[in-house]
Amino acid sequence: MWGATLGAMARIVVLDGYTVNPGDLGWQALAALGELVVHDRTPDELVVDRARGAAILVTNKTRIDARALEALPELRGISVLATGVDVVDTRAARARGVAVSNVPAYSTASVAQHTIALLLELASHVGLHAAAVRAGEWSQNPDFSFWKAPLRELDGQTFGIVGFGAIGQRVAKLALALGMQVLATPSRRLATPPAGVRYAELDELFGEADVLSLHCPLTDATRRLVRRERLLAMRPHALLLNTSRGALVDEKELATALVEGVIAGAALDALDVEPPPADHPLLRAPRCIITPHHAWTTRAARERLLAVTVENVARLLAGHPQNVVNG
Repeated sequence: MWGATLGAMARIVVLDGYTVNPGDLGWQALAALGELVVHDRTPDELVVDRARGAAILVTNKTRIDARALEALPELRGISVLATGVDVVDTRAARARGVAVSNVPAYSTASVAQHTIALLLELASHVGLHAAAVRAGEWSQNPDFSFWKAPLRELDGQTFGIVGFGAIGQRVAKLALALGMQVLATPSRRLATPPAGVRYAELDELFGEADVLSLHCPLTDATRRLVRRERLLAMRPHALLLNTSRGALVDEKELATALVEGVIAGAALDALDVEPPPADHPLLRAPRCIITPHHAWTTRAARERLLAVTVENVARLLAGHPQNVVNG
């Protein structure tokens, strides 16, 4: 249904290439496929103008809605520089015969690694104590050892995973390596959990987990999954991790829960609005670590992302798309 092969000089427009390739990688392989135009960033009001005449659009976080699609009759394919495709109106694209491809699993190892890095920072406070040493506090201390916050041993504690896809499964392996007990929401693709993992429903996860980590996609069912009543169901010493989508969490209610001591801490690599406004409540919340949505940005992950994107675009141009999410 996706149409005929497009010519070698088909126009390919990258709407927001900077975060994927700020200059340490190359666009040559993509440029070899057609007439390539790369924009570092594209504001919403310039999407249609910059995309006009393109056969293929490549986007990361720049939105392509039904209005834009209607204004781009020559468009035949969209390749999203990510696994999630919520920036594209996929239904409107399908209705217009525009295939939408994504890049699955490119960042699995990197995001899992960052998830555990956030957990270890909450548990061991490495940054806090390293900064104290640099500030001279150890040199001035009468004792050979000191700590500014309690350190926490993770061995034997329960690690809960919401969303047991590729990243959730990789995180489970790392948690098991730390000696933790792992609970996970059931996977539709994996009827029997791996060794050391037990499936549990959401209520049990929120109630039993010492650490709760989010790895599910953002859907109508999962939006604001973490809200006040679920936070109140968690253990007072529990930690919350989110390296998935910001809108999975009601951020105001999480901030309130941290202020009130409902849970012990949180670490997030994604927020609902990015970049966040200066008055975002979590920026001032106690025991809260926030990193700038960069878990996916290791060079190895970005190299994989670009390599698969080149394949996606080549297949779109050939009329035989791969990794199609709106087929």
